Formats: sequence, C-alpha cells, structure tokens
Amino acid sequence: MTVFIIRRLMQALLVLFVTSLIVFLGVYAIGNPIDILVPDDATEMERQQAIHSLGLDRPLPVQYGTFLLHALHGDLGTSFVFNQPSISLILDRLPATLELAFVALFLAIVIGMPLGIIAGLKPGSRFDEGVMTTSILGFSLPNFWQGMMLIMIFSVWLGWLPSTGRGQMGSFLGIHSSLFTLDGLAHLILPAINLSLFKISLIIRLTRTGVRETMLLDFVKFARARGVPETRIVVVHVLKNILIPIVTVVGMEFGSIIAFAVVTETIFAWPGVGKLLIDAVMRLDRPVVVAYILVVVAMFITINFVVDLIYSLLDPRIRLGGAK
Repeated sequence: MTVFIIRRLMQALLVLFVTSLIVFLGVYAIGNPIDILVPDDATEMERQQAIHSLGLDRPLPVQYGTFLLHALHGDLGTSFVFNQPSISLILDRLPATLELAFVALFLAIVIGMPLGIIAGLKPGSRFDEGVMTTSILGFSLPNFWQGMMLIMIFSVWLGWLPSTGRGQMGSFLGIHSSLFTLDGLAHLILPAINLSLFKISLIIRLTRTGVRETMLLDFVKFARARGVPETRIVVVHVLKNILIPIVTVVGMEFGSIIAFAVVTETIFAWPGVGKLLIDAVMRLDRPVVVAYILVVVAMFITINFVVDLIYSLLDPRIRLGGAK
C-alpha cells in the first residue's frame, strides 16, 4: 500500500508538471491581454508600464520558470482582471460547481441504475425498448440545446422554476449551500438535470449490459437452483459484480462533470468555476485559465486514486501496489 501511494504521488507530480508546461506555453503564447486590459486612449508609456507590471516583457521560458517557482509555494499567479490570486478566485467559485456536480451525479445514479437494472432483467420488453430509446436522446441531444429547452418549458412556459442564479443560501453544520433552502433547491433543479442527462443515459446502458451478462453466469444459475429469491440474487450477487465498472465510470464522470460544466453554468448563469473560466478566456486572463486547468487535473488524479481504493474494497482479489 505504501509503495502504491508513493508511486501514485510521483505520477501525479509528473502529470501536473507536464500539464503546467503544455498549458502555460499554449495559453501565454496566444493573444495579447494588454489589448483588452488597457484602454484604447492609453499612452505608449502606460501600455509599457502595464506590460512590465504583468511580467509580459520577459521571455516565455523565464515567465514559466517564475510561475513554476511560485506554484511550488501554492501561488498559481495573480489574475490580470481581478488583481487577486487565481487560486483564491477558483476556490471561491468551486463550492458552487461541486454542489452542482454532486447533485447531477446523484440524479444520474438514483435514476440510471434502477432503470438499467430493470431493463437488464427484462430484455426485449417494452420497458427495455423504451428506456434504451430514451437513453439515445441523452447521448444525442446537445447539452446547450437541452438547457435552453428546459428553460423554455419549465421557466418560460410553465413558470415553475427559476432559470438563472444560485438562489438563497442556507447553513447546516457550518456548511453553506443552496441545498438547505427551498429557493436554492429551486434554482438548482434545472442545471442539475441538464448536467445529468448524458450521465443518466451512460449509467443506464452500462448497468443494463452488466446485468444481462451477469444473469447468464453459472453462479446465478446455481443460486436459482438452490431456491435463492430473485431479489436477493439481484441485490447480493448481480449488483456486487457490476459495481466495479460502474464505480469506474462514475468516478471518471464526476471529474468530467466538474471539468465540462462550463456550458451548463453559462446557460443557467450558475456562479461556478466554469463560468469563471469562460470570463477568463474572453478577457485573456491567463493566470486564471492555467490555474483552473491545473486544479481540474489535480481533482482527476485524486478521483482516480479514490476509485482505486474503492476497487480493493469491492473486490478483495484486487490488490494495490502490485502485490501478488
């Protein structure tokens, strides 16, 4: 276990270094933020002062070396636009994105898994065909189009739910979240549904395939021959065997929900890191873009590590650290 943790930490540091190099060189080599940050009527001296204050007059390798040195001390740069540490801007917005991601993933699991299990237990039935046909829509329809349709139907036509903003915040055990107020929940429903539709379809198909394959295995037939109730076979035997691939997908999809919530947060004006990224790209706020990507990569690495640990709990035959 110790060897496994050390190896994963070394791999994580290498991945972060390579990512920072590629992203920094790519972002800082494109465009000129001075054209956006400095007014058109500014004098040449004022432009040069702004360039010098932002460190843009130094060679790109020197800029990267300075960034890397500061990053080792937890400083990922200062925002050109807000004049605040980029990491603090991201951490201020991250709770809103995590809240949206957790709710979307929760909806995907509680809706997708039961539908996939029932469809897998009744292959070829009308229910199975209906679920699989509906799941195709979740894969096919663009995320931004789904969001606009949800707003049009539930906000404009029916007037049931608000379409923008995070809503009123509440507190519980020192945690501040919109989950603790009715107004916050009302603002959360539409963006969470929009973000979860693709994941629901994915989990439905993965669960259905796993159930169909597992139901044909010998240990399931043996359990039926012994007179084990069908419910126990599904819950104890089938579900346990299909959890490992589902955990893999759920873990990776949670990371992708956080990383690619940009469209949903933009459509619903959700104040998360995705909307912050869009604003940073539009204003060429380079430090914020680089810090965002590094934070997301670090979260992916952490999620992969947690998934590996869950593997060993679900299946004791899986050993970490390469032990035989």
